[in-house]
Amino acid sequence: MSRYRASLLVVTAAVSLQSGSAVATRLFDALGAPGLLALRMGFGALLLALVTRAWRAVPSRRAWPLVVAFGLVLGTMNLLFYLSLERIPLGVSVALELLGPLTVAVLGTRRARDLAWVGVAVLGVAVLVGPEVLPALGVGGAVTPLDPLGVALALAAGACWGVYIVLGTRLSGLVAGSTGLAWAMLAASVVLVPLGVATAGPALLVPTLLLAGLAVAVLSAALPYALEMSAMRAVGASTFGVMMSLEPAIAALAGLVIAGQRLAPGTLVGMALVVVAVFAALGRPGPARPPTGPASPTSAEPVLP
Repeated sequence: MSRYRASLLVVTAAVSLQSGSAVATRLFDALGAPGLLALRMGFGALLLALVTRAWRAVPSRRAWPLVVAFGLVLGTMNLLFYLSLERIPLGVSVALELLGPLTVAVLGTRRARDLAWVGVAVLGVAVLVGPEVLPALGVGGAVTPLDPLGVALALAAGACWGVYIVLGTRLSGLVAGSTGLAWAMLAASVVLVPLGVATAGPALLVPTLLLAGLAVAVLSAALPYALEMSAMRAVGASTFGVMMSLEPAIAALAGLVIAGQRLAPGTLVGMALVVVAVFAALGRPGPARPPTGPASPTSAEPVLP
């Protein structure tokens, strides 16, 4: 897969995530963060397992620790992010969380030019989320203190996001296709589903909420994570970390297309900076292509239906 095709996968994943988030926001009051994640990860894991026929490609003994660790990090990342949204604005949370992927990008290179493009991505994100972040810091108006716990939750989610990228890159080279992701999401569901049942209770059985949860699972879990795993395999952890700065740019564009929100000149500048940084990162030498797993019957990529 070419690195530019990988960028299209990341863009598609981000668009899918934004669409799923639009549905998810309507479920917060009824289900809470744990209940919503129970539906998202539970349905997402089952759907991905069915599509990849995961039972035909059980991970090897060597791969299982990585599969479980990746699943737990994935579940924790989502839970911390949703909990942060209950306390701080979305733009602030996204900006703080992006420190994780961008840190991976910085640590993954020693070349000054690459670090410069990471800086351009950081600047672009700052311009994009500035209108929401700066008032919270007291710039240009009265101070609106940020909830310390919300900030801590977003930073912790960002740390998990960074680990997610590192582990996901390794997993994509150890287990073929999206099979490893399916098993990882099943591992996360073992923890998240009981937690969601304990907090949301009977609300998880309401038909309309179940259908909405299924939509969230497809749009913001199964589809985007599968696309991201494919992109990680092609570009490596460092470049993928830079590519994650596309998320707020795509969110702003989604606001224009879906909600009719006008884009301020500063927003357009931020989007341009992010796009330039991502394409510059894609232009550098790629990682060595990892093996896609042994060619044994238990690890070969399954045939999709």
